[in-house]
Amino acid sequence: MTNCDGVVLSIEWHCFCKACSAQKRIVPMKKIVILRRTIVLAFLAIMVWSCSKVPLTGRRQIRLMPESTLIQASSLSYQQVLDTANIIRSGAQAEMVKRVGQRIATAVEAYLKQEGLESRVEGFQWEFNLINDNAVNAWCMSGGKVAFYTGIMPICKDETGVAVVMGHEIAHAIARHGNERVSQSLVVQGIATGVDFGLMVKQQPETARRVASMAAGVGGQVGMLAFSRKHESESDEMGIMFMAMAGYDPSEAPKFWDRMNQIGGDRPPLLLSTHPHPDTRQEDLRKLLPKAMEIYNQNKR
Repeated sequence: MTNCDGVVLSIEWHCFCKACSAQKRIVPMKKIVILRRTIVLAFLAIMVWSCSKVPLTGRRQIRLMPESTLIQASSLSYQQVLDTANIIRSGAQAEMVKRVGQRIATAVEAYLKQEGLESRVEGFQWEFNLINDNAVNAWCMSGGKVAFYTGIMPICKDETGVAVVMGHEIAHAIARHGNERVSQSLVVQGIATGVDFGLMVKQQPETARRVASMAAGVGGQVGMLAFSRKHESESDEMGIMFMAMAGYDPSEAPKFWDRMNQIGGDRPPLLLSTHPHPDTRQEDLRKLLPKAMEIYNQNKR
């Protein structure tokens, strides 16, 4: 069926079975569009899933959003954080966060280049800032935009403790967990076109900022939102290797997470809201230590 301008409004077909040979069914064009979109989504998901693997772990993942677009949106979101938060720009702790971050970022980039995976950090512009906030929290947005909160620094205790957290958060960005989270959400909602995301950054920067914040697990005053436990376990595995590549002792990782689990009583820090069970995490980290220590011994300073 078309209107007077020849635009298709619905699709008609006739059923020729005995029960309804005389009936005519009309399917609204909107339903056809939704069906087409769903089919395209499924195809894209299968295509991306079949060729996308996380470095180090080799896990296959679904990523529908162009990473370059998410990086642009993250840059907008991160700038808003810098404009509104109380950033500590000098002093021993702020300098430590920057030093550790740059050291791990350099080591990770070298590893990715060696493995032919340098595209994983294409478009990254690393930034490391310390926010004056008592929340026990830290995060890394797509594109290498990192924030630590002063509330986590006493638990880190020293530079190696900062490296444990830094490696874990950078791992989220390298594994593109944010993109994966957004993609999974889009599959549920039935939305997916790279063009739409590009236009979003240009025409709806506030919406793009919210998408980037969601991807990184940042929610305004709330701080870290939930990555899945699968993502957290994967970041543990990647993070302990990343810190070892940068010459930080990975045997400190289980100790840091043990300190994290000892604070908060029945209300653990927001950073731990969806993290693996402490006993499982400790066991998994211990299993990873022999490999991590081997890497560390090759890179320690």
